[in-house]
Amino acid sequence: MIIKNATVYGPDFEPIKTDITIDGEIISDLGACDADGEDFSGCNVLPGFIDIHIHGCSMADATDGNPDSAAKMSRWLATKGVTSFCPTTMTLPEDFLEKCFSYVAKTMGKEEGAYIHGINMEGPFISHAKKGAQAGEHIVAPNFEMLRKLNDICPVSLVDIAPEADGADEFIEKAKEICTVSLAHTAADYATGKAAIEKGAKHATHLYNAMTCLTSREAGMVGAVLDSENVMAEIICDGIHICPATLRITFKALGEDRSVVISDSLMAAGMPDGEYMLGGQKVYKRSDARLADGTLAGSVTNLFEEFHNLLGFGIPLRQAIKSVTINPAKAIGADKITGSIEVGKNADLLITSGDFKEIKAVFIKGKRVV
Repeated sequence: MIIKNATVYGPDFEPIKTDITIDGEIISDLGACDADGEDFSGCNVLPGFIDIHIHGCSMADATDGNPDSAAKMSRWLATKGVTSFCPTTMTLPEDFLEKCFSYVAKTMGKEEGAYIHGINMEGPFISHAKKGAQAGEHIVAPNFEMLRKLNDICPVSLVDIAPEADGADEFIEKAKEICTVSLAHTAADYATGKAAIEKGAKHATHLYNAMTCLTSREAGMVGAVLDSENVMAEIICDGIHICPATLRITFKALGEDRSVVISDSLMAAGMPDGEYMLGGQKVYKRSDARLADGTLAGSVTNLFEEFHNLLGFGIPLRQAIKSVTINPAKAIGADKITGSIEVGKNADLLITSGDFKEIKAVFIKGKRVV
């Protein structure tokens, strides 16, 4: 397979005019090719988008107890330019999580759309004070054996923790050998956050949301993350969770290598307004998604919409592209196989119109799925 005559955002995420040769699942060459191929004149070729924090979409959820949900998410995400993802679990009982993990494990390797890297385990090792839309009755102290057991069922790519919880330091030191440890749903102050980062936490879940904020007299968890050059930060860019001005400031502070755009979407994404479920709780979708008490409950967006939001908010194109491709890949240690258009990597490609507004084609591991 050869993709010809498009503008390609190559290894350095700068636009070049070149052809892409695909051999099976892999990009085998970047350069002019005399052989016939598919003409994408006037189009842009981007690395496929990677959503490492997504609960659900299109009436499917990673923790709805349905064995077919991960597969359904895979198919829908591909239509939005997402070529790989991490189904994200909620704060739920351990035995129910085991069942959900087993369903995802059975889907891995059989996906018809976006492929699964592993699970993002958002709960249950979080703070009651900052639980957000998580179910407080299922919150437990950090438990490495629980993580290990679940990881044996299905690989864990990310695990969340409130660093002020009892046993958090020991948990971080052990868990970082299995997966990326993320600071999340936490009432911790700046010093506690920095200490957790020194222990090995290298990621922050939906920055600003469900954590202590940066203020004039206490930097909070947000300050600890922004002040740590080795920590990547997830950002929900629907324009609701974080206002555009704060997004611009944050992207500048993080720089182009630490910003990670996530959807944090739930099953209501791609669906009409109405009543849905998230982690065993009712959620009401209007222009956003909220619990009955008004608490924001994830989002109803997707990475392609957020990418357009970023461009409209004034985020530089190169940083916007990296934030939905190579940065999330690096956050979960998948950057050797995906996240950029390079020889030897998976042929995960999103082809758009010249103005980036329309999806023209999606290739996942060399196979055209859209």
